[in-house]
Amino acid sequence: MAFQSLFLLSSTETDPETALQQVLEQWQQTQAPDYLRFLVNSIWEDKTSLDQQLKPCLKTGWSLERLSRADLNLLRLGLFEITKSPAIPDKVAINETLELVNQYSDQDSKKFINAILSNFVPESQPE
Repeated sequence: MAFQSLFLLSSTETDPETALQQVLEQWQQTQAPDYLRFLVNSIWEDKTSLDQQLKPCLKTGWSLERLSRADLNLLRLGLFEITKSPAIPDKVAINETLELVNQYSDQDSKKFINAILSNFVPESQPE
């Protein structure tokens, strides 16, 4: 539901709470879990910073504006969970994002999003 709320926010002139309520209605839910509310509000507030972190990872000639709204919001969601949600392991955050890509984007985007988000995961140290 976080992705759907973010996509709605990037597609309309609404606020996070309204977007979240609309998505909850679609899913026939009445209450948003606290983490979902936190996620949507925080990502939307922090989207400029998230976008600035993503820009250097794009290939030469590419810009965030060139990405589909779905892919951009998936990247924001994954990056936020990697950088701001210490309770979620980095690889889990990436895998969850890639599961959403399976639903809302395509195979080329899956490879692209995986490559971008992998830039934010520190390499494991040798034992």
